[in-house]
Amino acid sequence: MAEVKDQAQNMETGSISVSTEDIFPIIKRSLYSEQEIFLRELVSNAVDATQKLKFLSTRGEFEGELGALDIHVKIDKEAKTLTISDAGIGMNADEVKKYINQVAFSGAEEFVKKFKDADKSEDIIGKFGLGFYSAFMVSKEVEVVSRSYRDDEKAVRWTCDGTTTYTISEAEKENRGTDIILHLDEDSLNYLEDERIKTILNKYCKFLPVPIQFNEEQVNNPEPLWRKTPADLKDEDYTAFFKELYPFAEEPLFWIHLNVDYPFNLTGVLFFPKIKKDIDPRKNQIQLYSRQVFITDEVTDIVPDYLMLLQGVIDSPDIPLNVSRSYLQGDPNVKKISNYITKKVADKLKELYKEDATKYEEKWDDISVFVKYGMLTDEKFYERAEDICLLQNVEGAYFTLDTYKEKVTTLQTDKDGKVVFLYTSDKDGQDIYVKAATTKGYDVLNMDGAIDSHFIGLLERKQDTTRWARVDAETIDKLIPKEDEAPKEEELLLTEDQRNKIKEAFEKAAANDHMTIDLQDLGAEQLPVMLTRNEFMRRMREQAAMGGGGMAMFGDMPDSMNAVVNTSHTLVQGMLDREDNEPLAKQLLDLALLSQNMLTGEKLTSFINRSVEMIGKEFKPKAKRKAKKKAEPKKTEE
Repeated sequence: MAEVKDQAQNMETGSISVSTEDIFPIIKRSLYSEQEIFLRELVSNAVDATQKLKFLSTRGEFEGELGALDIHVKIDKEAKTLTISDAGIGMNADEVKKYINQVAFSGAEEFVKKFKDADKSEDIIGKFGLGFYSAFMVSKEVEVVSRSYRDDEKAVRWTCDGTTTYTISEAEKENRGTDIILHLDEDSLNYLEDERIKTILNKYCKFLPVPIQFNEEQVNNPEPLWRKTPADLKDEDYTAFFKELYPFAEEPLFWIHLNVDYPFNLTGVLFFPKIKKDIDPRKNQIQLYSRQVFITDEVTDIVPDYLMLLQGVIDSPDIPLNVSRSYLQGDPNVKKISNYITKKVADKLKELYKEDATKYEEKWDDISVFVKYGMLTDEKFYERAEDICLLQNVEGAYFTLDTYKEKVTTLQTDKDGKVVFLYTSDKDGQDIYVKAATTKGYDVLNMDGAIDSHFIGLLERKQDTTRWARVDAETIDKLIPKEDEAPKEEELLLTEDQRNKIKEAFEKAAANDHMTIDLQDLGAEQLPVMLTRNEFMRRMREQAAMGGGGMAMFGDMPDSMNAVVNTSHTLVQGMLDREDNEPLAKQLLDLALLSQNMLTGEKLTSFINRSVEMIGKEFKPKAKRKAKKKAEPKKTEE
């Protein structure tokens, strides 16, 4: 660094230690995508200066009065300046030279070479000490006026116009601390708007540990709840803090207070919102801080996907202020933090279940998708949550996986020794099938969540002594096949010609390559036709529709069905004495489709019209009645 002293004005002029004059244009261009971050960097530096002074005071190295330590952010629209002032440790001339002129650009040649074509701030900030120099993203000139906390030191002024040349001179400043004055360039005059500055301070500096004043108003909370001892807090404190974070959100169900100092430092609070049945991994719900300085609300690489369903704050000094995705993915502390949070979440759920199972059941509908999503995507979470994952049957009763298996084992074990879990994905739409199962004494689970198809597959893999079947996967006698049974005495025995006659009528009526016709004796009390859908193929199609990995081939396959014709039903038996059975077969097939909510559009219209016609023929009046003419009023003769 070259220096020239002007004895008359006691001023030095020098050149910042950098080998090219292109350094500032590179900073401006490279950091532009997150330009507003300059204010966070400068306010954070002011906080550091304040905290250093407080530390020296506790050690007895500063014996003066601390006084008010507030940081002030001020706008001067006339002068087109933005000023950040602190009453911290301050700097003398030598310290200004050391910390501003040299430290920022140690290894500057490497910096220029590596980042000459960079276009993202995450590639630069934090690697070369550029926090202070982010001021040049919005300034045509930066002025620093500082006075050290040491009584015998004089104030100093440093100025730079965005080139590698600076000036340094004595200054007049009554109190210790530092003022950073940004002379904004023409493209950045929007930072003279009060609302713009307030928004940035609220985003990045909301919980900094030193009071921040803007327009004579404190804009931050220096003692956020996550920094306090959980034992000193009440439920009202947590709900109030949640409202501070998310003013328009519903109150959370419960929360987890994170507090660990080994083998890494981590504090924070995570809230469980009401998630309901739909997966909505909402981004920007968990805020990441480092020493109360906001870093980002994109924490995908810090917490697993399913934890993105939560809301709240994570604060760790082990994560630097400016991080890139590659840093997060490779840093061992990040992995440890992720594992710790996963464990704490599972432990909290277990604690709630053990304390009051009934209250836990009341919350289950709101957290079930979170628990299932976690079990699907994280093997360790599955192991931790297996005992507190609940199943709900169509009657509204809740069971753990083990207690439900115990409940249905006796009646719902098939001939292969597997316990069959019957379920419905649409309680109302599959009501006929549900009632058929419950009438037989079977229990039916309600599995109508967005990821339940995937979750069922997971449970089958994990619990190889169980099998899942939707209630419409087969006729009731075949849903849970028992040992081979002798034919029923009352079973209607049809000749081959009779069976062919009935089957041919239904095949013509179906006119569908994806619907097979199967004749079975279901009993006179059952419907004339029931539709069943292969469990495996249907489940694969559902998972493909959700984007399940490796399932795309199933998504293009047509939805195949099996129409089971009940040969014991009187309507089907009546076909044996009729010649034209196709209209009746069509009507019975459409009734079966209607029971599955699968009759829509033109087919539904045709069914309605055909139904009216068939009913009309059945109830046709014996004699045609003539319409009576209205009696016309008699004309009055004039």
